[in-house]
Amino acid sequence: MTRADLDKQPHEVAEMFDGVARRYDLTNTVLSFGQDRGWRRATRAALALRPGERVLDVGAGTGVSTEELVRSGAWAVGADLSTGMLAVGRRSGRTVPLVAGDALRLPFPDDVFDAVTISFALRNVVDTGAALRELGRITRKGGRLVVCEFSHPTNAVFSTVYLNYLMRSLPAVARGVSSNPDAYVYLAESIRAWPDQTGLAARIAGSGPWHRVGWRNLTGGVVALHRATKV
Repeated sequence: MTRADLDKQPHEVAEMFDGVARRYDLTNTVLSFGQDRGWRRATRAALALRPGERVLDVGAGTGVSTEELVRSGAWAVGADLSTGMLAVGRRSGRTVPLVAGDALRLPFPDDVFDAVTISFALRNVVDTGAALRELGRITRKGGRLVVCEFSHPTNAVFSTVYLNYLMRSLPAVARGVSSNPDAYVYLAESIRAWPDQTGLAARIAGSGPWHRVGWRNLTGGVVALHRATKV
């Protein structure tokens, strides 16, 4: 799976992330110039978690994002489609619970979480609307959703520079640090093809029980945090 216009079948997505799992966290830090750490902190802050609340981190990968959520005092669990990513997380000594789970069929009962989040994974799901409805199913009434995802820079000059880096430099850098650099060609194209901030907000509002949808940009719009509340 190397092209963004291919159907994002779950087994293909899982295989791709299995292939990048070994050096995934290092590669992300290098490619984002260390910004990934701040994006995780911003996601935690946007969730407004309180001690004792339950939060689910979908697309958790190796669990580094789930560990960040625990800093709030909430009980956090990570779920990911890629068993390879989960295995790397467990070997690295993560203490948070990590479970295998498809964003379209999560292994949790209805209305069990106070908050849910998905970071840099929603664009890899074959059916965005179905995933958002599934996140709504497992979230209690009044619970919060935060989507942290790549978006579109708001400054035209910066956007041109960013797209050039994304399509040319990112795959080249990935060849030096990633355990599966070919996957980053797909990842770069999937970022470019993803809707902008307004477009994603409309998708969230039109998918299931989510209302009061808003967003704020990080790093000039390279990443956007979308927040919503379950009706």
